[in-house]
Amino acid sequence: MDLTKIDIQQMPVGVVGLGLMGCSITTCLLISGHPVTGIAPLAADMGHAEERVRAHLTKAIEEGLADKNIDDYIRRLTITDDYSRLADCKITIESTLEDIDIKKAVFEKIEAAVSPTAIIGSNTSAIPISILQQHVRRPERFFGLHWTEPAYTTRFLEIICGDLSDKETAKYLYELAHYWDKEPTLALKDIRGFITNRLMYAMYREAFNLVEGGYASVEDVDRACRNNAGYWMTLVGVFRWMDLTGLPAYHAVMKDLLPTLSNKTEIPKLIDDLVKDGAKGVANAKGFYDYTPEEAKLWQETYREFSYDIMRIAKKYPADVVKKKLAALSTSKG
Repeated sequence: MDLTKIDIQQMPVGVVGLGLMGCSITTCLLISGHPVTGIAPLAADMGHAEERVRAHLTKAIEEGLADKNIDDYIRRLTITDDYSRLADCKITIESTLEDIDIKKAVFEKIEAAVSPTAIIGSNTSAIPISILQQHVRRPERFFGLHWTEPAYTTRFLEIICGDLSDKETAKYLYELAHYWDKEPTLALKDIRGFITNRLMYAMYREAFNLVEGGYASVEDVDRACRNNAGYWMTLVGVFRWMDLTGLPAYHAVMKDLLPTLSNKTEIPKLIDDLVKDGAKGVANAKGFYDYTPEEAKLWQETYREFSYDIMRIAKKYPADVVKKKLAALSTSKG
């Protein structure tokens, strides 16, 4: 596929599943210029989807992420429960519950509607793509497209190949994602958790180990994350960070520290007890911290505000920031 021959505004995209994440993905694609067909498998979402997308677009326009008025975007959005409306979509993204049986049923309906050359992506964060590929007729055109919330502000997008995915199509998706204002990552081999979740869950496990072992409080573990990794991770990843701060020091520490890190395989008791007691976090004001309903709501609102602030900082420091500076220096010297 030749990306240079594609007119984004003439490239219909489908999103199946219009919950919170699906509406956020839809907003990103609309802002990027695509006509979007949103399929609502759940009847409840038919009534809420446009309202959610409009709210996202309103905020995006206020923050300078979108330069058209809301109605210009909404005119390019079709919300329906009719899968046949996906017929012209070049890419369809499934964003339903993390349940293989549900996804399998959705994939069957998608494949019955789209063309043989259309790409199908699953916004799964946990199920290996090679397993999901077992439930589609054309596994070579099937990929993981793992987004994070809010999908229209973050740079994040993981593109994951299953065992049978076509690698050239994967590279095409990687390039296309830049049109969606992403700095995507491409996993050429399938592995449970993909890239980001494997890194993050290793950190989550050690965080539980520190708290349950009595080494630190929940508050202090959070504070350590915010004031160390939280400072540099928007600019660089772990390998660049080690380059910046000196490889020998990390080499020396690893010898003694790595053997002491947690390698437990059971769910930590702290989160197990909370979930069994009905805790959902700020969603129901019950989690690792105690919240009043008003405080939980304010934390959700504060995170949304933060996502826009951090986006503005992140845009100042794209992945190729140093290459651009080198090019500018070369031009000025020439």
